[in-house]
Amino acid sequence: MSEGNGKRALIDALKACGAVKFGDFTLASGKKSTYYIDIKKASTDPATLKVIAKEASRVIKGLEIDAVGGVVLGGVPLATAVSLEANLPLVLIRKSEKGYGTGGRFVGDFHAGSKILLLEDVTTSGGSVKDAIEAIREAGAVVDRVITVVDRDSGAEKSLSDIGVKLVPLVRASDLI
Repeated sequence: MSEGNGKRALIDALKACGAVKFGDFTLASGKKSTYYIDIKKASTDPATLKVIAKEASRVIKGLEIDAVGGVVLGGVPLATAVSLEANLPLVLIRKSEKGYGTGGRFVGDFHAGSKILLLEDVTTSGGSVKDAIEAIREAGAVVDRVITVVDRDSGAEKSLSDIGVKLVPLVRASDLI
């Protein structure tokens, strides 16, 4: 599937599953918006999740990556689907350390120097994913790229660039609205 066809298929799938909503919304960043991109709705629809996984896998083909990662909860189905599609190990990042069982902040194995590509559902300011990047880097792994299903063009690209991370949007909000 070519870049244009994959992007078009993703746009069509996001609209068809009802992931694009209009109204008055408050985003995780605290900003107000007249539209909302509900990637959780998309990632629980098998057909749409498959399109996301195929498009993300196409984007990462040929890159040197040891694992794909996602932040609990929204990034889990996305990273899992891409892990399966691209045949790469999976790393899940908790928002905080688990205080019971084996503890820890990560599910999945990686080591110092591992290159982990993060999957994000929607980026606005980039704040949500920056904490995960910091935790992975503190554990000795490398994160220099984040794939987001939808970028709202609201500063995430610059914010992540400032910490040496390239944001790769599969689509931009302007493609959807």
